Amino acid sequence: MGVVVSLDDNKKLDANPKSDASASIEALLKLTKPGMAQVNQLILSKCGSDVQMIPEVARHLIDSGGKRLRPMLTLAAAQLCGYQGSHDITLAASVEFMHTATLLHDDVVDESDLRRGKSTARMVWGNQASVLVGDFLLGQAFRMMVDAGSLDALDVLSSAASVIAEGEVMQLSAAQNIETTEDQYLEVIKAKTAALFSAAAEVGPIIADADSSMRTACRSYGLNLGLAFQMIDDALDYGGSAAELGKNVGDDFREGKITLPVILSYRRGSDTERKFWREAMEQGQNDDDALKHALDIMKKYGAIEETIERAHTYGNTARDALAPLPDQAIKQALLDVIGFCISRAH
Repeated sequence: MGVVVSLDDNKKLDANPKSDASASIEALLKLTKPGMAQVNQLILSKCGSDVQMIPEVARHLIDSGGKRLRPMLTLAAAQLCGYQGSHDITLAASVEFMHTATLLHDDVVDESDLRRGKSTARMVWGNQASVLVGDFLLGQAFRMMVDAGSLDALDVLSSAASVIAEGEVMQLSAAQNIETTEDQYLEVIKAKTAALFSAAAEVGPIIADADSSMRTACRSYGLNLGLAFQMIDDALDYGGSAAELGKNVGDDFREGKITLPVILSYRRGSDTERKFWREAMEQGQNDDDALKHALDIMKKYGAIEETIERAHTYGNTARDALAPLPDQAIKQALLDVIGFCISRAH
């Protein structure tokens, strides 16, 4: 069970009302639908293995209803650059396998029970199977990168895989350390979340042989969208619902994850409040009563609202990255997605 606090009042924080007015993923879904149908077929074919448990575990997560935003970014960025081939399909599937592998590994590290509203693979098959199937999916991802035949794309995605792993280790090091700074937090989410958003968008112009300005624009768009996306996730962990999150509300609190709402509350708190945060995050005194108290402190200092405001800032930076590019339907769809990601908190 978890504690839910309404975020209805946060609507007034919208720094760009226009973005939320068009906050929809529908245009992107429509424009990438033919490509995503091929991506989904490729994903299913690459999950096959003579080892029965591998497709079972992989399908458990792949079929669990995620929107597959990251591979859609690859298809959209390629479309934005006028790409006409099929390697965007291969790279998009590779991106989704990288993401799925990361989720399997994360759930083991975080000891998570729920993922997208379902029991995590580790709860069904155990930690060992989750880790090993994640490794299998990473291997398949790299095989597909090679199939795409672009060394630049391979370089970008393989670099992202390394950065994501570094980010997870950084987060593990920062866990239960209440003295974690905002800068350290940003480095963690830039690595563990934004790096894949950035790479997913950047490989589109790479395979389209677009000029460096297009590649830079897509990379910046993806990076800043990823930062905004993760900040909203971190806000929702304290102000959302299990249905919205697909996991238990307050999981970050119980796991001792030092996210921006906690950092802001700790820095601004009284000596007594800082003592509470040390006991909760470092000593594991984090039951439901402690979570309620944490929410009260966050409300007192506007920590959740400010986290959402920061997400708006990165969303606006993502919007600015695409501004110089010619107007077309796929560009508008990518702009709409910024509002969609941020509006999850409203």
